[in-house]
Amino acid sequence: MFYDAMRELKKRIGLINDEKGLSSTTFVRKSGAGFTIIEMVISIFILSVAVIALFGTFSIMVILSSEAEDRLIATYLAQEGIEIIRNIRDNNWLASAADSEGVAWDQGLGACYPAAGCEVDYRTTGFGANPAYPWQDRFLKTSSDKYFYGYDSGTETKFKRKITIDETIAPHILKIKAEVFWKRRPSIINPAGGDGTIEAEDILYNWY
Repeated sequence: MFYDAMRELKKRIGLINDEKGLSSTTFVRKSGAGFTIIEMVISIFILSVAVIALFGTFSIMVILSSEAEDRLIATYLAQEGIEIIRNIRDNNWLASAADSEGVAWDQGLGACYPAAGCEVDYRTTGFGANPAYPWQDRFLKTSSDKYFYGYDSGTETKFKRKITIDETIAPHILKIKAEVFWKRRPSIINPAGGDGTIEAEDILYNWY
């Protein structure tokens, strides 16, 4: 009786073929009724894991690319700031050669001497209508063609640039420091966000 009960239970759960009294493994594999559902669940699980992994990798790549772009732009802006100061010095040399009274080689850079620093852009000449302005914590703006960064007009960016000049090293030496700041967006890599900073330094001499 116990044997009959166990046999009936096995038939009900599909372990025994009703007709042959054999294990239903071969029977079920041929019919495909049980393994199809299991395989589908496993396939969906594996596919889901793969998609999540790919999405996470793609998200990290996008974040890293964005941060690399910000650092590249900031590096360019810092180097441009130093070149603007160098250009002012060179123009002062040319003006001094053409002016019998002479022009100081560091003319127009006084706003950059204090610890607060100054702001300059590609139009800054150091005197006249385009002086170096004292630091005002302003965002740089891009021109309509996206090629130039300035302060007067255009689309506001996330970047700020400060130029500081140390004239105390020697009478004919200026140490230039250009700092560029921007806000880093929170991300899965850097949840807190925070400030990004790039610095560049150079030494200018009065060779003339």
